[in-house]
Amino acid sequence: MNQNFKKYIMFWLSQSISQLGSAMTGFALILWIYSIQPSAMTVSLLSFCNYVPYVLVSLFAGAFVDTHKKKKILLISDSIAAGCTLLVLILFISERLKLCHIYVINCVTGFANAFQSPASNVAFGILVPEDKLANASGMSSFSNSLISIFAPVLAASLFGFCGLAGILFFDIGSFFLAFVTLLFFIQIPERKRQKTETGFSFAGWKEGYLFLLRKKGIMTVILTMAMLNFFSRLTYENILPPMILARSGGNQAVLGLVNAAMGLGGILGGIFVSAGKAPKDSVKSIYVSAGISFLFGDLLMGLGQSPVLWALAGFMASFPIPFINAGQNVILYKFIPEPMQGRIFSIRNAFQFGTIPAGILLGGFLADYVLEPYMNGNAPGASFLRLLTGSGAGTGMAVMFLCTGILGGISSFLFYHKKEVQGLK
Repeated sequence: MNQNFKKYIMFWLSQSISQLGSAMTGFALILWIYSIQPSAMTVSLLSFCNYVPYVLVSLFAGAFVDTHKKKKILLISDSIAAGCTLLVLILFISERLKLCHIYVINCVTGFANAFQSPASNVAFGILVPEDKLANASGMSSFSNSLISIFAPVLAASLFGFCGLAGILFFDIGSFFLAFVTLLFFIQIPERKRQKTETGFSFAGWKEGYLFLLRKKGIMTVILTMAMLNFFSRLTYENILPPMILARSGGNQAVLGLVNAAMGLGGILGGIFVSAGKAPKDSVKSIYVSAGISFLFGDLLMGLGQSPVLWALAGFMASFPIPFINAGQNVILYKFIPEPMQGRIFSIRNAFQFGTIPAGILLGGFLADYVLEPYMNGNAPGASFLRLLTGSGAGTGMAVMFLCTGILGGISSFLFYHKKEVQGLK
């Protein structure tokens, strides 16, 4: 096995444990916030405060990443995130933790992630051989899916046993494991820096943007991912829990079943990709998988009126995701030269994740103030839609899933047949 790939596996394992700790902290903070202020918008603002600085800083962080040591950037950005967790712990123990503190800390974490993410992306391309890119992407999807399943379960269990402080201690411990592994056991080769290269500026953003204008196929793929993120935050990542609870009479076991099915789909998809089962055609891997996710995931979730159908829809929505991620990674690392990767990945992050705050806020607004009142009133057309979704609480949110399923499926088909995308084969 390639020595760099062995180092990547070590890096992936240690970072996955650290991500588990961070995910547990995020879930525990939601539980703590709900205990003092039960509001869906309050929780949505947690993600909003994290993503906004992430997107804004990503516009000029790429040049800095390209012209500085990736390992040092990862160590510093991870340390900032760990420092934020430590600050939450100190405030909590001293009984001074407030909601405004968490919002500010999330903004700082988003700032640090704007550097950590592209540095990690570039390190991925350096450590992983080209013929292993799809497999490594599958490994990441596999670990992300495991974390999405076990983080809430572990956090909820520990929250009841040792409270928020215990989970924060675990998060800090997982950080030290990842920090020590990266510091002492992993070397990330660096290219020689050119004298003409600049660091922390908008010039790097301009260079990356001009590169993408010339590579219209890559830009189309990035815009596709931005669309996927927008739709996912509009429905699956945002209103799925309230919809399932509303349509099942508040049955948390049903919600747990759906979440488990989604996690299982991601795990199996990640295993398939890791084992080399992803299509060799990366363009097809992205767009056919996206179409399947929308048509058999979102659409079925909106039409379904039983726990079995909702669970099946969740599985079908998440199983193709590792194939989408693998296809995108293969294309990006194939067509983007290593000296430009930090800039391109930063712009990619700004575009792809820039749609998330909009999806979070718009999804909640449409559900609470537009479609739920519409579907449970006597508005024109509501009776026809009730033939598809059924009636009662949650049907307005079900209509949102129908819309994302149809729009996402059609968009995937249209993007796939674009000439510039086909040129990436």
